[in-house]
Amino acid sequence: MTTATREPAGTFVYDGDCAFCTMCVRFIERRIPTTATVVPWQWADLPTLGLTREQGGTAVQWVPTGTVGSAGAGPVAVAALLRTSNLPWRAAGTVLGLRPVTALAWPVYRWIARNRHRLPGGTAACAVPQDPTPT
Repeated sequence: MTTATREPAGTFVYDGDCAFCTMCVRFIERRIPTTATVVPWQWADLPTLGLTREQGGTAVQWVPTGTVGSAGAGPVAVAALLRTSNLPWRAAGTVLGLRPVTALAWPVYRWIARNRHRLPGGTAACAVPQDPTPT
């Protein structure tokens, strides 16, 4: 059965303005067979998904089919996406979804998000705006 004939398992929402994020999604599309819909938050119907622009711009999001609102962000969303794939990726998603592993993955995810403009494929436009420092 091809993925085109199955109902999507959910929607994975990412920052389409970020070259690093887009490069990661291209990897997903080439290497990780999934029934999920993968869409930039800028093109997604955020109200239908139950997401806000802030959520979309802060971290990748996972919304399972048939629900409204994010069921997970950051590494939780990545784990959910991986669990919609074939065995090796599904196993990786299961491990990443374990609470102790997720707890360790969050600081790594935040570091990547803060530094994505410095990572391969990233550009200055990928930089996440920092809160202004009060004077």
